[in-house]
Amino acid sequence: MKPVDTGFEGLALYPRHLDEVAQRALAAELARALERAPPYRPQMPRTGKPWSIRQMNFGPLGWVSRPEGYGYASRDEVNSAPWPAIPAALLALWDDVAAYPASPECCLVNLYEQPKARMGLHRDEDEAALDAPVVSLSLGDTCVFRVGGFARGDKSKSFRLSSGDVLVMGGSSRLRFHGVDRVIFGSSRLIPGGGRINLTLRRVTKPA
Repeated sequence: MKPVDTGFEGLALYPRHLDEVAQRALAAELARALERAPPYRPQMPRTGKPWSIRQMNFGPLGWVSRPEGYGYASRDEVNSAPWPAIPAALLALWDDVAAYPASPECCLVNLYEQPKARMGLHRDEDEAALDAPVVSLSLGDTCVFRVGGFARGDKSKSFRLSSGDVLVMGGSSRLRFHGVDRVIFGSSRLIPGGGRINLTLRRVTKPA
């Protein structure tokens, strides 16, 4: 499947890249994994303000928010356990769309479970391998996704991401500011009780 034009070079959108059967299989696998590795609510560095979403990670490295700032950790410091392995379906997705010669080391899982859950404009810049794209998969309720320029105050535009959509942020768009304005609750029946799951695959370290 060819990506649709987003208006941004390096920002590729693959609508419904995962069909309904694949979405349901992955959602069931994620539900089982979240029972073994419970998600947690991160806090903002310095202020300690809790986020409106919950998170967890798959892979040898997990993205974390600490009092001193953002970064990656080899263990789940909240649950005192290793992060679960990245599911095979997500590794296959990376191979399909990333066009990168090394595997992802992190899959960050963001859980939007309430109507007020959102994600402010930010950049994914904590990785050494900035030549690798960030591959984002949406499951469940549709969200209003916003993408801008390379400064927080740059002009931005929004579009919707639905369940099964895959967004690849790479090349000249790798460090664009982006975020989630809101989630349209009730727009999907994939997740019991509603909500949205966003999975972002990242390569953290530069390949040898």
